[in-house]
Amino acid sequence: MIDPTDLIGRQLPSFTAIAERGQLRFFASVLGETDPVYTDLAHAHEAGYPDLLIPPTFLFSLELTRPNPHGALAELGVDMRQVLHGEQSFRYHSLAFAGEELVLTPSYSNYYEKKGGALRFLVRRTAVTRKGEPVAELENVLVIRELELTT
Repeated sequence: MIDPTDLIGRQLPSFTAIAERGQLRFFASVLGETDPVYTDLAHAHEAGYPDLLIPPTFLFSLELTRPNPHGALAELGVDMRQVLHGEQSFRYHSLAFAGEELVLTPSYSNYYEKKGGALRFLVRRTAVTRKGEPVAELENVLVIRELELTT
């Protein structure tokens, strides 16, 4: 087990992800998205797009496809039952579309505690690029809480 502050500044290996049309259609339907540029290729083309538009929050889903997405938590000795999704934010530089090869480069940027360590917060930032050009910056805050286990 390592000290959580040792993660700050650690860059994880970059990985490549491609959003497939089926994934995008399913994601849009789950969100209740009705704009056909997310689900219908003909509409996307009519709107001037090369393919289906990736919905704004879908990039977070792509990030979960990286190899061993919870490796740092395992290093910390965290039981996944302790983990809650705290928040996420996105900063966009350009649109992204189905079939594009996107490179995601995550790193840990902060760690802090509240309530005397009962709540621990781990912040991960991910740069998303396409052919070396920025697409988006993602930030995800995981909350690690102390569990009260009964035996």
